[in-house]
Formats: sequence, structure tokens, C-alpha cells
Amino acid sequence: MSVSFKQEFDTSGYTLVRGLFAADEVERLREHYMVLRRRSSYPGDVVGVQADSRDPLRRYPRMAQMHRWDELSLWWMIDDRLDEVMTALLGRSPYAVQTMIYFKPPGSRGQALHQDNFYLKAEPGTCVAAWMALDKVDRANGCLEVVPGSHRWPILCTEKADTKVSFTDVTVPLPEPDAAIPVEMEPGDVLFFHGALVHGSAPNVTADRFRRALIGHYIEGEAEQVAEYYHPVIRMDGSVLELGVAEGGGACGEWVTTEDGPVAVMTGQETITRKHE
Repeated sequence: MSVSFKQEFDTSGYTLVRGLFAADEVERLREHYMVLRRRSSYPGDVVGVQADSRDPLRRYPRMAQMHRWDELSLWWMIDDRLDEVMTALLGRSPYAVQTMIYFKPPGSRGQALHQDNFYLKAEPGTCVAAWMALDKVDRANGCLEVVPGSHRWPILCTEKADTKVSFTDVTVPLPEPDAAIPVEMEPGDVLFFHGALVHGSAPNVTADRFRRALIGHYIEGEAEQVAEYYHPVIRMDGSVLELGVAEGGGACGEWVTTEDGPVAVMTGQETITRKHE
């Protein structure tokens, strides 16, 4: 891996590795998850499929922790290529704790700016995400947006998000309103980012383009604990590791009905009183 990837990760809190997975692998994964999503609901689903819903995210809700019951998801999560990049970025192999697939069909709301380690509570150290595009992603279909350098901030206090544009109900404040920048990607590109990096996405305003993304969450190899939801912890060779359970944290919300429509409410999170300097 190029030294520039680590330099960018250390400086900005993220780095984009283009073409890490081949087109045929991406196509296989994309079709695999579309079949699974249309077929039924599974353990770890935040909400089941509601085919007649007006909300696109109810018709194609995200899936989580697929690796616990789906062999292809486990294969991807502990793939040697992901391990190689993160080992170079972090200095040692990480531990794997979560898989997620976001479908984000046309017309979907985005996700308000947030920091992943607010939920994972990895200590010491932090978590790391591997965010792989399964489609071409750009501003129109709601690509990921990141705040460069925000990985140096502590975990921020949350505030209410605009649920007309975000399916989650909390966000984090920014020192400048336009601090987040878009990251446009091609299928098979993987964005690796630090657990304190502020990131999110805008709505998919296209008429006919999905923005599917496969995400793995990992914790640094020196971590001694992580929130209970992310157990069992898996080494990158597939073996299970026993770690301590961090207080708080957990899954990324439960759906409730509001005047703005269905919203994933962040439950079970304690208030964080520190703000960035």
C-alpha cells in the first residue's frame, strides 16, 4: 500500500483506495444483497421490509450484522485486502465487529453527520470503517460526505437533526456549515475512515439510481472493549476474540413514526458533554 494512503489517513482521518475490489466481485455482492433484501427479514434487521410503504427506506431498509448468518458477508468482512490496508494504516491487524448494507434507493433521505465511535465505544483507540461503493456514488445519489481533520475532535455532543432530509434523528454541530466535503466513488472503491471522523450523506435526489454501499466496522488491535451490540469480536483470520463490554453504545437506532415520517431514533445513548475545541 502506498505511503500516501497512511499520510492522508493520519492527516485527514480518511483515505480512499480505488478499485480495491474487482467489477465482477462488486456485481456479485450487489445482486446477492438485492436478493436477500427482497426475500425476507433477517436477524439484526432494524426494520422489516414494507413493500407498500411510501418511504423508499422502508421498502429497502438497511441490513446489519449479515456476517453472523451469511457466508458471503463474512468472506468480505475479513478479506485479506481490507486487512492489508487497515494494518498499514493502524500498525496492526484490526478486529472485525460489524457489517452493514445500505440500499438508499431513489428518493431516499440521507443520514445526518455523526461519528461512529459514539456507538461502538471502542477503547483504547477507536473504530475504523471500510465503506465500499457497490454503485457509482456522487452528489446526486447521496455520496458520503466527510469533514477532513475532524478525527482529531473528541466525540461531540449531539443535537436534533432535520428528519425531512435524514432518516436518523441526531447530528453533530460543525464549526463551519460547509465543512463537509463529498467523496465521489466508483464501484469497488473503498473509503477507510477513523471512528471520530464526522461524516454523513445527503438525500438521493435521482429518479432511478440506487446508492448501495457495503460497510465493515472494525476496532483497533489494541482495543480492550467495545459496546455489547458488536460482540462477538472476530479476528481477521475468522477466529473469535473475547473482549470487555463497554457501557452505552449499541445499534444505530430504532424506527419510530413522526410527523416527518419514519425516523431511526438513537436509543440508549448517554449524553456526551465534551465539544470540539
